[in-house]
Amino acid sequence: MKRKIVNIEEEKCNGCGACAEACHEGAIIMVNGKARLMRDDYCDGLGDCLPVCPAGAITILEREAVPYNEAAVKANMERRKLSCGCPGTQSRSIEHGGCAAPSEEQPSQLSQWPVQLKLSPVHAPYFNGAKLLIAADCTAYAYAGFHDKFIRGHITLIGCPKLDNADYSEKLTEIFRINEIQEVTVVRMNVPCCGGLERAVKTALHNSGKNISCRVVILCTDGKILKEERDGV
Repeated sequence: MKRKIVNIEEEKCNGCGACAEACHEGAIIMVNGKARLMRDDYCDGLGDCLPVCPAGAITILEREAVPYNEAAVKANMERRKLSCGCPGTQSRSIEHGGCAAPSEEQPSQLSQWPVQLKLSPVHAPYFNGAKLLIAADCTAYAYAGFHDKFIRGHITLIGCPKLDNADYSEKLTEIFRINEIQEVTVVRMNVPCCGGLERAVKTALHNSGKNISCRVVILCTDGKILKEERDGV
């Protein structure tokens, strides 16, 4: 049957997740940092998600789709109540203190979620005015005091161009362009694949047109700091 249903243009989506929160039927989910219509029969076509989208990525169109299934929606929402869901799909700030750490443990300095660059939205409230840390996955394991030395006071994004098989420069360009980032710190290992992360950051800074200070810290595999340099871009 032909009926009105939500249409999401992935290339316009900035990954903020506002539409997923606004959808009372749970029809929209976040996948790899992009909004996606989960199932046609979950969407009633009324468009509660339209006014909250800051990127204009959502429209209502008329196309062939299975009928709206209210019973299926209710069952899905009940399942979601019983499950915490995957936290990697929802951006949020973290306030520490809810769970007290044992006295011998150092407290976490992580202040936002998600941390994976691949999953991060390009726009989130915690980006504005932030000091941004962009780190290779391995660095936190190599450097023992990573939280206190690098994460403290920063919004943290981690990634590995080799494992993700990705060029992060386009996404980072948007993060730099639409948010007021104070400064950027790149922490990478002294291995060739980590060079891709540094190149992506510097390319994105240049393409964003912003004059943002960038510090690059290179670690040895034994955890020592090999090199530290700062550029004005």
